[in-house]
Amino acid sequence: MYSVPESQFPRMLPLRQAFAPAPPLDIEAALAESWRLDVAPGARVAVAVGSRGIARVADVVAAVVRRLRAAGARPFIVPAMGSHGGATAEGQAELLAGYGITEATIGVQVLPSMEVVTLGTTEEGIPVHLAAEAAAADAILVVNRIKPHTDFHGPIESGLTKMIAVGLGKQEGASVFHPHAQRLGFPAAIASMARAKLAAARFLGGVGLIEDQRHDLVHIEVLCADELEAKEPALLEKARSLMPRLPLDDMDLLIVDFLGKNISGSGMDPNVIGRASSGYTSALGGKPARLPWVRRLFVRDITPESHGNAVGIGLADFTTTRLVRAVDPTPMYMNVLTALSVQSAKIPMHWDSDREVLAHALHTVGLPDARKARVIRIRDTLSLEDMEVSEGCLPELQDRPGLKTTGTAAPFRFDAAGNLLPIRSA
Repeated sequence: MYSVPESQFPRMLPLRQAFAPAPPLDIEAALAESWRLDVAPGARVAVAVGSRGIARVADVVAAVVRRLRAAGARPFIVPAMGSHGGATAEGQAELLAGYGITEATIGVQVLPSMEVVTLGTTEEGIPVHLAAEAAAADAILVVNRIKPHTDFHGPIESGLTKMIAVGLGKQEGASVFHPHAQRLGFPAAIASMARAKLAAARFLGGVGLIEDQRHDLVHIEVLCADELEAKEPALLEKARSLMPRLPLDDMDLLIVDFLGKNISGSGMDPNVIGRASSGYTSALGGKPARLPWVRRLFVRDITPESHGNAVGIGLADFTTTRLVRAVDPTPMYMNVLTALSVQSAKIPMHWDSDREVLAHALHTVGLPDARKARVIRIRDTLSLEDMEVSEGCLPELQDRPGLKTTGTAAPFRFDAAGNLLPIRSA
């Protein structure tokens, strides 16, 4: 079978992309600084939490619960994650538990029912659904990370408003939302559905979280419900300015050690890899529609926190048999069918060991000498500080501020099973 001998694999060096560390964020102080929510004593408040792996999310949720209790409210937690967790109450509670959010750790009930109520329709006639547990509360407060979305761009992308529009609709609401969003456009559909829910239900507002390039929590801002549409765009731009990126815009092979739902809704952030779940090109020539241009993509493993939901594997060209065996099709298919992102669940070519995959992947980059291939290896699309790069990348990386290589170039390091050893730190 077509492959490159190991003697012609490129040699790799550790690279550090230096991001200035942010000072530790005092969560309690950050909440107090912008907390202007009007909480009625005795009110049952649904605290909506999603399925993303957000830095210090359990600490934030616990602090929000304490503030609500100090105001005399009776908070509880509702998963706001659409169809994630296999679209079951048990699966959604399990996802939250994986982030340290349980009744035992936070001290309030987690009510994960998938039941919804219908609040009416949007101006375009889209049915509007809301989680029944949240609808029965006296008030609703959403907690979410604000960041650029993986598949669309607009004044509001991933964050508080989208959680209200989609996540809090549970599986039924998400299923209704996505086909309309495909036709109306995601920004317009999110705005319309969120306005309808904010008008029909009792929302306090949202707690917006922003992370930096190191996946550290660096900013918290509390917005009242009537401020969301006007103020969330500025928080999105702040988050966009802090997004980590690969050091090259053009590479022959990108190796990603882990994809996962705790890393990105798409398993791997398309803003980092340049491939969208709605489609991409793997052409070796021409001009790509978006950057970076990753000609070949090899994904090695799936995070345990994903519970077998390998959404995003369809964006890869190559993977391992061990990742394929770890896939649980039930939550993955539910997620994909709800979001209409069928490309995301396609299984690429796979072999038993990393060594075998590399031999075949390097053959397909179409270079006379694979040793000159521009190869970058990262842990995941949230971890872009320490990575490995091939010698072929060095001419474009020399004298670039913020980049540092250490040591000498060396062959790929494999264990006895032929799988790559962990990334070396620069």
